[in-house]
Parts: sequence; C-alpha cells; structure tokens
Amino acid sequence: MKKILISLLLLSVLMPLTADTHTKKARKVIALIDQVNTYWQSNHPAEVRSFWDNAAYHTGNMEAYFLTGEPRYLDYSLRWAEHNQWMGATEPDPSKWLYKNYGESQQHVLFGDWQICFQTYIDLYWVAMGKYVPAPKGMKRVPPHGDPAKRIRRAKEVMEYEAYSAAHDYWWWADALYMVMPVMTKMYRLTGDERYLDKLYENLCYCDSIMLDTETGLYFRDGKYVYPKHKTEAGKKDFWARGDGWVLAGLAKVLQDMPREYKHHQFFVDKYVRLARAVAGLQQKEGYWTRSMMDPQQAPGPETSGTAFFTYGMLWGVNNGYLPRKEFKPVIRRAWRYLTKTALQPSGKVGYVQPIGEKAIPGQVVDANSEANFGVGAFLLAACEYVRAIEH
Repeated sequence: MKKILISLLLLSVLMPLTADTHTKKARKVIALIDQVNTYWQSNHPAEVRSFWDNAAYHTGNMEAYFLTGEPRYLDYSLRWAEHNQWMGATEPDPSKWLYKNYGESQQHVLFGDWQICFQTYIDLYWVAMGKYVPAPKGMKRVPPHGDPAKRIRRAKEVMEYEAYSAAHDYWWWADALYMVMPVMTKMYRLTGDERYLDKLYENLCYCDSIMLDTETGLYFRDGKYVYPKHKTEAGKKDFWARGDGWVLAGLAKVLQDMPREYKHHQFFVDKYVRLARAVAGLQQKEGYWTRSMMDPQQAPGPETSGTAFFTYGMLWGVNNGYLPRKEFKPVIRRAWRYLTKTALQPSGKVGYVQPIGEKAIPGQVVDANSEANFGVGAFLLAACEYVRAIEH
C-alpha cells in the first residue's frame, strides 16, 4: 500500500511537469511562427494580386491565425482580399472563361491558379460569421466590415459553374490538387451541396488518368513528365517534390472537410495514405526531400517548399488518426529538424525554396537566400500542425 501511495504521489508531481513541458514547447513553436510571419509581412505588402503563389502563402497565414488568434495575421489576409475585391480572375462573362492551358489572363477564371484564393475568402467568411470551428478557445468574433456575403460571392459564382458543368478535365497539373481540391470541400461545407464532392472526385479521376504513377502512388507534375516519355538524366522516374507536396497537402485539407460518410471518402483516404508512405520512403537522411525525389543527383541539395508541404501533410495525418504515429514520427522529426535548423534563417527568412517552376532543374542554385511566398505558407502550415501534435 505504501508503494502505491508513493507511486501516486510521484505521478501527481510529474504530470503537471509533463503538461508544462508540452506547453513550453508549443509556445516556442508559436514564437517561431510569429518570427517567420512577422518577417514576411514586414518585408512584403499585402496588396498584391490573387494568383496562386500569393494565395498559397495566405493558406498558411490563415492557419497561423486560427492557431494563435493574432489579429495582425487576420488583418494582412483581409487587406489582400479587399485589394482583390474578393475575386480571382475577374472576367464577368462565363462564355469567355478559360482553363485548358496555362494562363494569367483575367479570362482564365476556371484555371486553378486563380481559384486557390477562394480557400482564404471562404475562411474569412467564416471568421466574419464567428463560426470557424478550428479557432482557439476564447477567440473573439471579429466584426466584418460591410456585408460578409461579398466575401464568398465570386467563389460561389465560379465554383458552382464548375461543379455543375459537364467537363471534368479541369485539373491537368499536380499543383491544381492543392489549389482547388480544398476549395471544393470548403464549398461543400459552405453550401451542403454534395455536387461539389462529386465534381472533386470526377476531376481527380481525370487527373489520375494522366499523371498518377500506379506503381508508386506518386504523381508526375503533369503529362509531359510521365515515365518513360520523360526521365531524369540518369534515366529514372522524375517526381518533382513540390508537385507531390501540393498533392499530399491538398489531400490532407480535403479529408479535413470531407464527411466520413461521403460515398468516395475511402478512395481519398487510401490515396492519401499510399502517397504519404511513398513520400516517407524517399526522405533524405538530413530530413529534406530533393527536388527530384527518386534521383537526388538530378538537382542535389535541400528544398524547403516540398519538404514543408510533406511535413504538414504527414503531421495532419498523424494528428487526425489517418497515419500511424510510430511509423511516421521519425520521418516528421527529421523533417522538422531540417525546417527549423537549416531552412529557417536567424532573421526569420525561410530559405532553400526552389523558385517558381515545374521540375527539378540540374544546376539551379537553391540556397539560404532562396525564399518565396508559397514556401513561407508551407512552412507555416507545417509549424501550426506541429503545435497541434505537441498538444495532441
């Protein structure tokens, strides 16, 4: 009996220490998030266009806001959205909307790179309505300026058109799976209309038919890079890290909002788990993924954007019970060490981000000064999910 009492006493002493240790660790990561985000926002204006690269940053910034409740983050995304009048591409006539080729014109309304902004606009709508579920306890509702409905008006117009159209070939490059898949599930959550989920499934099946490697579960960036039509210089399959990073992170976001009872839910779960395992098996011992995942010599050295999207995707899966903690914890630990000890610079800059592109380029220099908006967004996503892992 005496031994039991002593054990219980020790347990009562140690438990608060363990909880306190977790709290301190989480606070350190939150401080790191603030360092990174403050550095970015202090050096880059919010008033830039709503194209994919800026919009990808805001997906990370909004995650940081939902985690911390920091009003500066919210204000930055609101200024960006207001600057763009809550729109992507602005062409008003649906008969002129385009998507079948790359385009930065205002007519490319249905091109996914102009649709990722809707993720943040929808999130900001829920903020205005005081109904965003992942918000921290005690976060105060932020009164909207004007009519909250304006925040989602263009998103509803564009995405409803796409969801009810006959076409299913909207997504012909891997990046689109991060840009638009989560928009579809957010639209479902907004409207309750299952057609958004069905169109998501149809579009993804088309995408799979042209760029999914059935042998590995990995994605080629687009049809141009499918093996053996395209190979690395050493003759290997060429899977671009950021491309597969877009896909894994996009699937995590989809599963976050997709109801488990949806008829194709297991299809998405199986795809996500298989991709996560394929990605984990290609990690370098230093914690990062090289730009050409199966051929490190094609473009040697670390790359942060792909690594951060992978880290976020795997952390989310572990935190939400889709991926086994024991299997993925070592992979995540190595990746987090790389992100915080190598990619993150003392100033708060996130380095080693490959510039805008679509493949691993032999000889391209990527170093500590290589930064980009989408790389910061990916880092913030991973860091926020890491805090949730600590608190899990």
